[in-house]
Amino acid sequence: MQAQALAFGHPGRTVGRDVSLALAQGEVLALLGPNGGGKTTLLKTLLGLLPPHGGSVQLEGRPLAAWSPRERARRMAYVPQAAPASFAYRVDELVMMGRSAHQGLFARPSAADHAAVAAAIAQLGLQALADRLATAISGGERQLALIARALAQDARIVVLDEPTASLDFGNQGRVLRELRRLAAAGMAVLFTTHDPNQALRVADRVLLLRDGMVQVSGPATEVLDAATLQRLYGVPVDAVHAAQGRTAFLPSLD
Repeated sequence: MQAQALAFGHPGRTVGRDVSLALAQGEVLALLGPNGGGKTTLLKTLLGLLPPHGGSVQLEGRPLAAWSPRERARRMAYVPQAAPASFAYRVDELVMMGRSAHQGLFARPSAADHAAVAAAIAQLGLQALADRLATAISGGERQLALIARALAQDARIVVLDEPTASLDFGNQGRVLRELRRLAAAGMAVLFTTHDPNQALRVADRVLLLRDGMVQVSGPATEVLDAATLQRLYGVPVDAVHAAQGRTAFLPSLD
């Protein structure tokens, strides 16, 4: 996936402009920035859910607009922000929804569809939850089920909007580990986050977005420092040195 000089927004209102990025297979790219900076709108434009206001988005060297929605769905999977389940689907039924791009209208799931769902559930360690209702499991488990749905979709690019939002500490770790595993399996992963420490731990590269404009982008270990984050968020930031030579960033209390 590539974007060149991309302007994006909603009908009648441009949110951001001049965004260029490239996402390679086996890579994790984190999109980081304060609330209202345009992260979700940018994701939806990259997915083709919103039309660009300028510039271009390409997928496998072709303009995104040249792909049909079904073709896009076979190549890009979207995991939205964690939210309470609205409908009482079983977990395996939720994951099966990822196969819709491979099925004909009103077609019943094939043996290949069931195999893909079983493999995705197994990869995320959700076998014990497969016949549970999505309304009756934890937020972290539900988020993992949505990632399993993306895996069942058999896409090569996974786009996640704040995948750890509202999750407890343990479930945040489970989700972040899966992002690295997806990349290790050769998938391209793009996710948004408010937490620079998550980006530093998981992402190969970061793109920092403020007011719809790219502030800086590059390798996570080179871009993320206290001064850059202070400019991004407009608050003092402390760098805390942890074990094994790692650094964590915290809002300053001084």
